[in-house]
Amino acid sequence: MSRQAGKDTNAELAVRRLLHAAGMRYRVEYPVPGMARRRIDVAFTRTKVAVLIDGCFWHGCPLHATQPKANAEWWRNKLDRNMARDRETTEHLTAQGWTVLRFWEHEAPEEVTARVRATVEQRLAERAPKGEAWGI
Repeated sequence: MSRQAGKDTNAELAVRRLLHAAGMRYRVEYPVPGMARRRIDVAFTRTKVAVLIDGCFWHGCPLHATQPKANAEWWRNKLDRNMARDRETTEHLTAQGWTVLRFWEHEAPEEVTARVRATVEQRLAERAPKGEAWGI
């Protein structure tokens, strides 16, 4: 497990490159406010949009998750704890006023970027005083 990338995965890097190319600026590995040892993969702090890109195996993707045969009970507990931690983090961020966007690593980076961009633009528009335009 120590060889598994915990951050800067290929999926994260692809999305971050597209967001940056679109002129969007963000924070990487941003600490979850009020929760020690938890991070947001891509955070738009001004608009409170949290982007989390989950690995299919580690986070229980309904399409691609597999169940290891060796030490099956230990792995089931481990993966269940990961999913429970994901739910807890999402609930905590939502309660703090964040919009949480979760994606699977297999999702197309272009589609992820489009959804992120639309959400950030919507949050900016909600914050803008009437008649005033905001840039990203």
